[in-house]
Amino acid sequence: MASSAAACSDAEKANWVLNAPRLLGPWRESVEFSGEESQKDIVMLHGSPKHFKQSTTTDASSEEHMLDLEKNSSSVDRSQWVLNGPEPPGLWHELMDSVRETISYCGNKYSSLKSQPMLKSVVSVQREIFPILVWGRNYSISKFKHDLMAGLTIASLCIPQSIGYATLAKLDPQYGLYTSVVPPLIYAIMGTSREIAIGPVAVVSLLLPSMLQKLQDPGADPIAYTKLVLTATFFTGIFQAAFGIFRLGFLVDFLSHAAIIGFVAGAAIIIGLQQLKGLLGITHFPTSTDVISVMEAVWSSFHHPWNPHNFMLGCSFLCFILISRFVGRKNRKLFWLPAMAPLLSVILSTLIVYLTRADKHGIKIVKHIKEGLNPSSVHLLQLNSPYIGDVAKVGLIVALVALTEAIAVGKSFSSIKGYHINGNKEMMSMGFMNIVGSLTSCYVATGSFSRTAVNFSAGCETPVSNIVMAITVIISLQFLTRLLYFTPTAILASIILSALPGLINVNEIYNIWKVDKLDFLACIGAFFGVLFASVEIGLLVAVAISFTKTILISIQPGTETLGKLPGTDMFCDTEQYPMAVTVPGIMIVRVKSALFCFANANFVRERIVRWITANKAKGLKGNNTEDAIQVVILDMSNLINIDTSGIATLDDLQRNLLSEGIELAIANPRWQVIHKLKLSNFVGKIGGRVFVTVAEAVAATFSGKIATTC
Repeated sequence: MASSAAACSDAEKANWVLNAPRLLGPWRESVEFSGEESQKDIVMLHGSPKHFKQSTTTDASSEEHMLDLEKNSSSVDRSQWVLNGPEPPGLWHELMDSVRETISYCGNKYSSLKSQPMLKSVVSVQREIFPILVWGRNYSISKFKHDLMAGLTIASLCIPQSIGYATLAKLDPQYGLYTSVVPPLIYAIMGTSREIAIGPVAVVSLLLPSMLQKLQDPGADPIAYTKLVLTATFFTGIFQAAFGIFRLGFLVDFLSHAAIIGFVAGAAIIIGLQQLKGLLGITHFPTSTDVISVMEAVWSSFHHPWNPHNFMLGCSFLCFILISRFVGRKNRKLFWLPAMAPLLSVILSTLIVYLTRADKHGIKIVKHIKEGLNPSSVHLLQLNSPYIGDVAKVGLIVALVALTEAIAVGKSFSSIKGYHINGNKEMMSMGFMNIVGSLTSCYVATGSFSRTAVNFSAGCETPVSNIVMAITVIISLQFLTRLLYFTPTAILASIILSALPGLINVNEIYNIWKVDKLDFLACIGAFFGVLFASVEIGLLVAVAISFTKTILISIQPGTETLGKLPGTDMFCDTEQYPMAVTVPGIMIVRVKSALFCFANANFVRERIVRWITANKAKGLKGNNTEDAIQVVILDMSNLINIDTSGIATLDDLQRNLLSEGIELAIANPRWQVIHKLKLSNFVGKIGGRVFVTVAEAVAATFSGKIATTC
């Protein structure tokens, strides 16, 4: 053992971790759960555990204190540290701590402001709410030049996309332009991301009608439907602002990364199928969004007279947009070409239709777009509507989806530039911009990945690029809407279709499959839920699978036998570290789950009993009783909590082991676990055999002190 310890360098020990055997897959784990695993030969290490030197610290006083503790405390004393620890906080105390933390954060802010002069306090509050007052002090002409170029570039992409997304949301085209005016201006003042481009996005534009048209048909009563959309936008803003104010950002995490990837991919396909209405010039189209209903409508349209000119015109400009995007990626100096391509498509197609009067030959056009700035929509909010509860639910779902997309986009680009965005401030800024937006004829706005990528490539420096974009859209609303009268709807469909490939991240889906099969299940669950049921069903499936995965991981039944790594005092899984050797006469078992409860306790007990039975049978067969198990040490370092079923199972295990003449000890129990074991008198039943570490439990076994620790 000594020669082995001396021969092992730090590099060799690191290779033990890096070159460990491949992790067992879900199938193997399910086989183990059924009890069909084969018993492996156990390599025994003869001899007692050795003591190793503790690492020293640079601080002399702390080193002296540690030496005193080591000199004056025995393993029995350290066991008493575990047994006589303070009572852990209860559930109510933990909840109050969470609330107190939120209040104290606000209280600390208030106390710091209270100690300052009035004028300085007002300035500090304004800087906290409006980050523009912080970075605006260092703003320069050179930064404005970059922001001006970036703002004009994203405006050229934003104008046609906004019109297209408004039609996707079953709203009049001007509502998309309205949404690209007020929300970007408010975000530029309150937001913390420098690159994010605010406006309508495809996923939210699909999500709103998919849920609201069940309450009000947009074709039968478009005004009533518009009122519901604005009301849902108001609730979306309320929820988003509340998440930021009360620091509830963790709610966004309910939608896992894998679920979002699958949901967005499924939504992208649904959005693409929805554009077949404009691309093919279909008059009658289903209100449901599932792929079967849409394909049935498309198939039935081919049995009626239809005009192929819409399809030819839309496909031609779709090819132009995709080619320009390819050229822009190949040549970085032409980054502006993919951004300008949608606007050029609108201009050219509008001129073609106007000069040839193609609208009289079957080409469908946008027709009238209301000109002028955003009108007030306060009187349109339906807060007394009989559907108010359903609209609030829609607002909550949209708030979570919009925040998830915006924060993901913001974090992606802020990490590239090496700064951090404030999540709670982002939620508040998103919330307030949607609240104000709902009062000024805007529907839900959030961060757009495609426009943010263009904004980043164009060299934006600050959120001023959003202000430039908003001013450009204001000019378009005021003076250029009449020019869009002859814009073909097929062009709007082609612009939306051109943005969809970026929403389907095939490489990320493959990585999810490669890394975590359960995450992949959540991903495809969301994907197929959106594709074959509805958007909300897809979200529900994704959240359900993610929660189920979390619960399964928390309570997944599993145990591992531990062995001692040569040259160390560490005890590790013998499967992960084949070089680890077990101690004769001692079985060290670690429970792998975080909870020891009704769902996994019996499995753990049966596994330990089965191992002991197999070891006993092996000893009788080989006439070798020296290595018979005398002590079972249960390593509880992974356990966070235990319930009454788990405690009852430990009682059964203790009785089974006593009947075989085997003692039970526990090592490294967590705070809640040891507290409950003491309350249930289990610690007394095992004779107080509780140890801080596995190494101390092993050492106590060989020194004969394991029965006298209490």
